[in-house]
Amino acid sequence: MTATPAAAQTPAEMDRLFAELAQTTGDGWMRAQSDIERAWSRSGSAALDLLLQRGEAALDAGDPLAAIGHLTALTDHAPDFAAGFAARAQAYAMVGQFGPASADLARTLALEPRHWGALTQLGAMLEETGADDRALAAWRQSLEINPHQPEAQDGVARLTARQTGQDV
Repeated sequence: MTATPAAAQTPAEMDRLFAELAQTTGDGWMRAQSDIERAWSRSGSAALDLLLQRGEAALDAGDPLAAIGHLTALTDHAPDFAAGFAARAQAYAMVGQFGPASADLARTLALEPRHWGALTQLGAMLEETGADDRALAAWRQSLEINPHQPEAQDGVARLTARQTGQDV
């Protein structure tokens, strides 16, 4: 059973939402972010959506191994569903498996190049492995898409300060 992600929004609607998300004034970005994340979480199959929910629940409960199990079942059956790969990348990173996490982030970004969460996670992993220049580039790219991410903002500030010798 292979699922195709539901077109919860048309491409034009998604482009409009991403344009709203990129705004740094007003609060329309919050609704746009929520709408984008909701669209991303829909695979087009209730069974596959349930696997995503179970995987995310396991992550929230601090059980990355259970999450990997649920999310692997999801990605096996929905190889074009970016949310499954993004969530599994998070689970792999939690257990220190950065190789598989990086592969899942690459797949996520191939399917959805504007997936700011995947870029932010990539930045965090790259910083953790000492690849500060690449981490900074990932966080900056993520902030170009969604400038409202404290983790990415903090990462840019921290690495910029480190590069200029101003870190404490």
